[in-house]
Amino acid sequence: MGGIATIHRVLARFSYAEPRDETLVAMSRSDRNSTTVRARREPPRFRHVAMRSVEQLSPHLIRVTLAGPDLAGLIVERPAASVRLLLPSPGAPELVIPSWKGNEFLMPDGRRPAIRTFTPRRLDPETLELDLDIVIHDGGVASEWVEAAELGDPAAISGPSRGYAINRDAPAFLLAGDETAIPAISQLLEALPAQTPVQVHIEVAQPDARLALPDHPRATVEWCDLPPGASSGDALVATVRGADLSPGTQVWVAGEASAVQRIRHHLFEDRGLPRAQASVRGYWKHGRRGDADDDA
Repeated sequence: MGGIATIHRVLARFSYAEPRDETLVAMSRSDRNSTTVRARREPPRFRHVAMRSVEQLSPHLIRVTLAGPDLAGLIVERPAASVRLLLPSPGAPELVIPSWKGNEFLMPDGRRPAIRTFTPRRLDPETLELDLDIVIHDGGVASEWVEAAELGDPAAISGPSRGYAINRDAPAFLLAGDETAIPAISQLLEALPAQTPVQVHIEVAQPDARLALPDHPRATVEWCDLPPGASSGDALVATVRGADLSPGTQVWVAGEASAVQRIRHHLFEDRGLPRAQASVRGYWKHGRRGDADDDA
């Protein structure tokens, strides 16, 4: 199990801007200025937790274990779901739970809270522990929290959101994503039928971001290195465009929002794939510190 000091050294060494860890639905500036914004359903309540341990999975991926009695009753029914992680506001002496204002959470003074969303990689209902795998990057809110936090420091969890409904009659699956999608892809490999072929394509910014994935007897895994100077998602888009999709293949894709939009266009427009056959999600957006979840 890695220690906090080890995480500090890793964060100091690796300071690249992507991939982001954000996955929440975000309102654009035009959305917020619109007079016809539709109120969204209030998310589940926040549950108080504390940092119990950290573990370095790769030079770019850190597993944070959160724990607390408030996790009692939390149920994650499907793989590739998500939970919101509420972090203390910078400079705040304690964690303050925000209020839901119809379309977003706000602090008592009107500021937006520090919330990021992650795949709940492991939930243990007996020990009341929750594992979140966090991609580290320069300037990331969650990365900075991991760097500064001490064991026992507070946070809060809300969720889960919808996960992926597996079609167990599907003849094949294709899973594709960048480093932020590795936790969800890992869960899917653990949950997909053992007899069904699975293509896995993962874009990594650096070769050392590769790590062991859960075994699946019929999975083939391709790690796609992002060429120097290329935009995030270029390698992912290229590999999905070149993938052989047999009739009926179920597709799951997640990654940078603009790259995912290109993949969505390719699947639905170029290939004519039925929308019910694919789940395509934007996990983060280049150049934005906010959230960018965008389901197909």
